[in-house]
Amino acid sequence: MAVRGAGHFVLWVMDEPAKILTIGGSDSGGAAGIQADLKTFTALGAYGMSVLTAVTAQNSVEVAAVHSLPTAFVTRQLVAVLSDYGAAAIKIGFTGRVDLIEALATALAPYLAAADRPWLVVDPVLVNHRREPLFSPDVARAYVTHLFPLADLITPNWTEAGLLAGRPVTEWSEVCAVAGKLQRQGARRVLVTGWVAGGEIVDLFASGATFQSWRQPLLETANTHGSGDTLSAAIATFLGRGLSLSRAISRARRFTTAAIAGAHDWQLGAGHGPLDHLHVRDDEF
Repeated sequence: MAVRGAGHFVLWVMDEPAKILTIGGSDSGGAAGIQADLKTFTALGAYGMSVLTAVTAQNSVEVAAVHSLPTAFVTRQLVAVLSDYGAAAIKIGFTGRVDLIEALATALAPYLAAADRPWLVVDPVLVNHRREPLFSPDVARAYVTHLFPLADLITPNWTEAGLLAGRPVTEWSEVCAVAGKLQRQGARRVLVTGWVAGGEIVDLFASGATFQSWRQPLLETANTHGSGDTLSAAIATFLGRGLSLSRAISRARRFTTAAIAGAHDWQLGAGHGPLDHLHVRDDEF
C-alpha cells in the first residue's frame, strides 16, 4: 500500500481488489437490487460488476413498473464480464423468469466447473417486502432445479424458503424442516433469514447435518429495503476476499445490521427506506 497526494485528496494505492459480480434487477430508488449490491461491494473494498436482468420504476412506496431485459442480452452481459474480468464470487438476485434462470445456469456452468471456480451465492427473490409472492410456482421450481445445484450457498428468507420447499412456514421447527428439505432438493448449504422471535432476528444455517442459528436484536425501523440484497452481497464479497463460509456469513450479518442501524431514523422517501451503506467502516468487520 502507498500514499499519493492528489490536490486536496489523499489516494491510498491498494492491492487489486476482489472482483465480485452481481446478477439482478435495477432499483431506480437505489435501495435494493443491483444498487444495494454495488454499494455493499464498494463499502467492503471489492470491485463490483453487474449484469442486469430487469429495470424497474420504483421508489420507497411502490414498484410502478418492471421491464425485463431479453434473456439473450442478459447472457451476453454475463459472458462479456466473465470472459475478461472473471470473478472471485458471483451473487444472483432478481431473475423472475424460468427461461432466464435456465439460461443463467447454462451460461455459468463452464465457469463454475473450472478449478479456480468463483463462489456462487443465490438469493432467490420470490416475495415483496410484505412477503407476498411475486411469481408463479414454476419460478421457484426453476431455482431449485437449475441454480441450486450450482450454488455454494442459497439465502432465502423464511417465506421464500417455504415457497421453494413447497410447504408453509408458521413456526421455528418448520424453518428447520424446510432448510433440510432444500438440501435434499439439491442445495449444498442454506441460510434461511429473517425469522422473528422474542424481539430477535434469527437466521438458520444448514450444511449437511449441521444446523446453526444466529441471533441478533430486532431493530424497529421501516428502513430495511434492500437488507436481504445487502446480506447476500456482503457474504459473496467476504467469500471473494478469501474468508471461510462461516466467517463470511457472520461478518456479513454484522455489516448488514450496522447498515440498518445507521439508517434507523432516515426519512429519504415516504415509505420503506434504504440502508446506510455509506458510513459502516470495513475495518470494523
